[in-house]
Amino acid sequence: MNQTKRLQRIGVLTGGGDCPGLNAVIRAVAKTAIYQHGLEVWGIEDGFLGLIRNRMRPLEAKDVSNILTQGGTILGTSNKANPAHFATGTAPDGSPVFEDVTSRVTEHIRERGLDAIICIGGDGTMTGAADLAKRGVRCVGVPKTIDNDLMGTEITFGFQTAVNTATEALDRVHTTASSHHRVMLVEIMGRNAGWLTLHSGLASGADVVLIPEIPYKPEVVCEACVQRSKRGKAFTIIAVSEGAKPEGGQQVIDRVIKDSPDPIRLGGISQVLCTQISERTGLECRATILGHVQRGGTPVPQDRVLGTLFGHKALDLALAGRFNELVVVQKAEITSVSIESAAGKQRLVPVDHPLIAAARGVGTTFGDEK
Repeated sequence: MNQTKRLQRIGVLTGGGDCPGLNAVIRAVAKTAIYQHGLEVWGIEDGFLGLIRNRMRPLEAKDVSNILTQGGTILGTSNKANPAHFATGTAPDGSPVFEDVTSRVTEHIRERGLDAIICIGGDGTMTGAADLAKRGVRCVGVPKTIDNDLMGTEITFGFQTAVNTATEALDRVHTTASSHHRVMLVEIMGRNAGWLTLHSGLASGADVVLIPEIPYKPEVVCEACVQRSKRGKAFTIIAVSEGAKPEGGQQVIDRVIKDSPDPIRLGGISQVLCTQISERTGLECRATILGHVQRGGTPVPQDRVLGTLFGHKALDLALAGRFNELVVVQKAEITSVSIESAAGKQRLVPVDHPLIAAARGVGTTFGDEK
């Protein structure tokens, strides 16, 4: 595609898992494009799947009005549609057959006359956008994930809402834990990154916080529960990331999605650990897996504002001809990095992060202490 061609028609898509604040970005991109620059905006349905299947529709200002407070995405999304690795059929043994259908995508983009595409998503979406960029598609990325694990940015929209949801859940189990003198585990999303568990665990005053970056020792976790009981604390709250694992052990896999570019789905560590604590200490223990409630609901004001700022910046980058860049926050300033620098990578919690030091300072255990 001609890199100097003036923008007349842009596409916008939302890829990967849904996330509070997606509609705020769509709204900011579309309204700014229409009101300030007279551009046509096309919504691409279900992420890259819409490009593969040629499912797109024009977006007018009325289509993106009154969506700022809505969770989810009005365009739909998919976490299985990587054009470079797309399941197109099934082999005789039942396994999926993958093909590179990027040429089909670029043809559909040409047919629709799209001059650029705003790709809203996480590391998987940015991997897809980076592949498209190599084929000449002009892309601008916007960082989305409740996990806050996208490389290059200090924060992603959707994270603050998910922190609120997880914190509220941890707050609520306090009363039950206290009333019944139980150990209560709350399993929190995040894949291999512990940002969501760390923030919500610290905000709720969880007694034990287990994150993937710090392998825990089951005996240390059990001892923390026992010692609290001996000190007259008749309950223990444990915030555990779905990706947490014991020292020398493995993560717990809930299921494998064979036709997904990222087939491993983590989950169940809270139930495993709950059984271990009960058997080793005799304490009554219960586990709660929050699951997809962390993705849903009305975005908090911070995510609405951040999503609006990200959408506006993404359009500015496109209008300036700065394609194949990802909008990010660095040192509290909105700027950009190359999409390729964030593609297929995860931003993990440094073990010397100030939040970890602060949590240890108030007596929180991460299960690794001697």
